[in-house]
This record gives sequence, structure tokens and C-alpha cells, in this order.
Amino acid sequence: MSRPVFAPETLDDARAALSGAHAWIVTDGKAGDLAHCRGIAERLGLSVESRIVAPRAPFVWAMPHLWRLPWIGIDPRERPGRLKGALAAPLPDLVIASGRRAAAYLPAIKRASGGKVFTVFLKDPRTSPKIADFIWVPHHDRLRGENVLTTLLSPHRFSPELLQQSRLLPPEWLARLAHPRVAILLGGDTKEMRFTPEDRVKLATAITTLAASGAGLMATASRRTPPDLALEIREIVAAAGGYFWNESGENPYPAFLANADAFVVTADSVNMVGEAVASGKPVHVFRPAAGSQKIDAFLRILEGEGAVRAFSGRVENDTYPPLDDTPAIAIALARHYLSFRQKLRSQT
Repeated sequence: MSRPVFAPETLDDARAALSGAHAWIVTDGKAGDLAHCRGIAERLGLSVESRIVAPRAPFVWAMPHLWRLPWIGIDPRERPGRLKGALAAPLPDLVIASGRRAAAYLPAIKRASGGKVFTVFLKDPRTSPKIADFIWVPHHDRLRGENVLTTLLSPHRFSPELLQQSRLLPPEWLARLAHPRVAILLGGDTKEMRFTPEDRVKLATAITTLAASGAGLMATASRRTPPDLALEIREIVAAAGGYFWNESGENPYPAFLANADAFVVTADSVNMVGEAVASGKPVHVFRPAAGSQKIDAFLRILEGEGAVRAFSGRVENDTYPPLDDTPAIAIALARHYLSFRQKLRSQT
């Protein structure tokens, strides 16, 4: 009779369960996908290597739908086990992947290892849950299965320990900012949400009102932020004596999350909202007029927790217990990993 699998209950348990394991992170290099994977790997204390895949046409067109066909569903030059390429041997103990292009490589890595590599996919792979041993998806996606975990918030890298370190070593520019210190996190257009000229005027007007209140402003834009909107907010923040990151030097985003008294976040980014609520500080969300049903549902749940509210030019000072689902995802992954390893041992 096989011994029962130890089921980690805490993050410390999960780290102990994966102690000594070596992992790959497999993505096509997108920052958001890398952040998801690194967030989980870091919470588990894993030794990791980042492997970036770059599939060519026509292979990329069918990804990940042909993953059941050995080697056909991936670019042959990135076949696992080759002496060259992004997925060259030796293979790791587990692989954590994210992004549609990376999904098809998980079954290929599994086959190359003789079934011995544990595979993880973060986000909806847009195919069967059988593509990986363990899958995490946000609750608003439809994929479900015995190996699928859903949570409200996405995994991220901003652990309490990292935030505390950022508080102890604040950047020099932070000292000149008055309280309340408000971090403005700007996103931009997505498939589901667009910023009209009217939306941009409304947001700029609200931030001007916030600046006039005497708040200390620190702001950053994303690659999706419309250039004219980024420029306008930059000018408002500069006129108020605030700080706008110009993408030179070290990214101050961790310092924003650690040291802000409140946040203003555009609604297009579930990730940025989720990272902000991990602080336990008030998060004020600006929603474009043309919203998204998925994002609206997500925000309504956070509103019910007292974590977010609409932004109209002022910030509140209410607090709430920090919200972070990353530890729960890491613990669930560790449980599935241990079960997988026990099954392998029983087969030998």
C-alpha cells in the first residue's frame, strides 16, 4: 500500500515540498506572462531558468490546438531534447508556462522526458485541461477540471517580504512627496476595453483635481497607454511636483506598491488592480465608459471586499486586509506536484 501524499497547508510547507527541485519558466517573452510565472516560482523558492520560445509560421498559427500530435504542434527547431534551441536538455523537474504560444510546448516537454516532468500552465490555455498537469485560471474564465484551480486574483511577484524590503530601501525621489502619496498606474486599450477621447479628458481632469488637493503623486504608464494620455498625465504630475517614471533606470513599480498610501488604477488591467490590492491600501479605479462584463464582475467582488472604489478626483484612507491569491496558487501547485511524484514512484 502506498503512503498517503503529504498535502502542504502553508507556503512554508509548499516550499519544503519543492526544495531542491529545478524549474523552467517557458513563455514567448511577454512581460505579463513572465511575471505570473516568476511570481509563483519565487513564492515557492524554486531554482529557475527562463526559456523563451519563438515559434515561426506556420506553427504559431495553430498553437496550441495541435498539441496532441507529437512534434507537429510546435516549431521543430525548438523541439525539447535537441542540443540547440530554447528547450535544450537537460530537462528540469517541472515547467511553469504562460501564454498561448507556450502552451503547446508543455506536452512536448512531457513526451521528451518520458512523462517525468511536471507541467504547469498559468492562464486559460484555450484548449483542453489535459495540456498540463496543473492549470491556474482566473475565475472569470470558463476552463474547469480536476487539475484546474481558479482564483479571483492573478499570481504576481509582490510578496509581503518584497514590499517590506522596498519600504526599508525607498528611492531618493520618494522623500519629496507629500502624504497622502498616491500611485497612478496607467494602462490602455485592450481587446475588451477602449479609452475614448472623452475618457482621456475625464481621467486627466480627475487627476488634475487630485493634484490640486496636495497629494504626492507618483505615476507610471504601460506600453498600452496612448502616448497623448501619457504625456498629459506626465505634465500634470510634473506641475504638481510629483514623480513620473520616464523608463530610465530601475523600474520603481515595487516602490510604488510598497510606499503608496492609495492607488489610482485604470480598469483595463486586472493584473495591476490585483497587485495594488495586495498592499491593503485604498485602490481607486478609473473605468472607461465602454466597460467589460468580465472586468466589471471582477471589480464588483473587490468592491464588496472594501478594496476598490471608483475614482473621481479624490482618494479615501480606508484600509482592508491585503488580498493576495498567489500563496494559494503556489500551495495548490505543490500538492499536485507531490501527488504526481508519488504516482511516478509507484510505477517504478
